[in-house]
Amino acid sequence: MGEKTKVKKVTSSKKEFSKGDLAVYPAHGVGYIESIESKEINGDTMNFYMMKIVENGMVIMIPTSNVESVGLRDVIPETEVPEVYKVMQAKAQGADNQTWNRRYREYMDKIKTGSIYDVAEVFRDLFQLKLGKDLSFGERKLLDTAQNLLVQELSTAKDIDEKAMMQEIESLFD
Repeated sequence: MGEKTKVKKVTSSKKEFSKGDLAVYPAHGVGYIESIESKEINGDTMNFYMMKIVENGMVIMIPTSNVESVGLRDVIPETEVPEVYKVMQAKAQGADNQTWNRRYREYMDKIKTGSIYDVAEVFRDLFQLKLGKDLSFGERKLLDTAQNLLVQELSTAKDIDEKAMMQEIESLFD
């Protein structure tokens, strides 16, 4: 009984970010916390993360109390990048027998989860589907969105520029 078993510490404290932290906001990608501001709303004072999305400069105001519900999270550590690559290299999940609008809805739902693994699945399925047939306009846009989200986060995790990251992703499919 001398061995200590690792107990995953479950705390009720929510994830907190500080000014300057990089984070991922579902469907928008990597951004950084510009500031933490208090604002009065309906007589209540609330704290907000002011997050600037790297890709387009958009600023999103996120109540600090809603971090979990909106899915704000840390950028994955570099050690997880190979796991994301494995997802991208797996065989597409039988998406070709569904109607394009059902596929589209499922893919949108996956992108909205904010999980890089879900985004990688969307990219993989659409990328592989594209090899066999023309994608609808909506599917092409989703493929672009998934690709952008992957490139942003993976290049941030690996600390390389986005162009080099895109080349690395493309090399997975050679």
